[in-house]
Amino acid sequence: MSESLHKVIILAAPSGAGKSTITKNLLERFPRLAFSISATTRSPRGAEQDGVEYHFLSLAKFEGLIYQNEFIEYEQVYEGVYYGTLKSELKRIWDLGKVPALDIDVKGAIRVQEQLGEKCISIFIMPPSVDALKERLLKRQTETPESIQTRIDKAEYEISFSNQFNAIVKNEILETACDETANLLIEFLGPDFIK
Repeated sequence: MSESLHKVIILAAPSGAGKSTITKNLLERFPRLAFSISATTRSPRGAEQDGVEYHFLSLAKFEGLIYQNEFIEYEQVYEGVYYGTLKSELKRIWDLGKVPALDIDVKGAIRVQEQLGEKCISIFIMPPSVDALKERLLKRQTETPESIQTRIDKAEYEISFSNQFNAIVKNEILETACDETANLLIEFLGPDFIK
């Protein structure tokens, strides 16, 4: 496990591409993997809890942490809505002897990759198509037609960055995408990681 200490797994994708589902699958498969809880200024959705799905912060608190250089990456993803990865969150996971799994925005993923280099692997989860992505977002029934269109436009923009990632996994069949992603982790972290 010592060789995987202080390494990071990064998963990024357009909204609705399935990265959260794939991340959950990886966390079930690999006990030494731990979910890195992102910070955000958006309001909780449904049954989301502070410190579980996200660290829900006020805009003032978030911007104060930016000023104190407490984030390894952050992004204003939508107008007035920030997401970011706290350095303290990575340290918390490393202190447990585990490897952080970051489920983050595409630009944030590139920023972490630039800082950590070979200590991380970045995996882009590619939707089967933009039309399939739109269908998935419609099925969620959590968005207005306008916000779905905003997410689709953003998805097309994010897909243009996919070539900057270490690997691309197309999520056409979920089980296959989960297996491909798991194999990338084993290759990156070594066979001891799965013990």
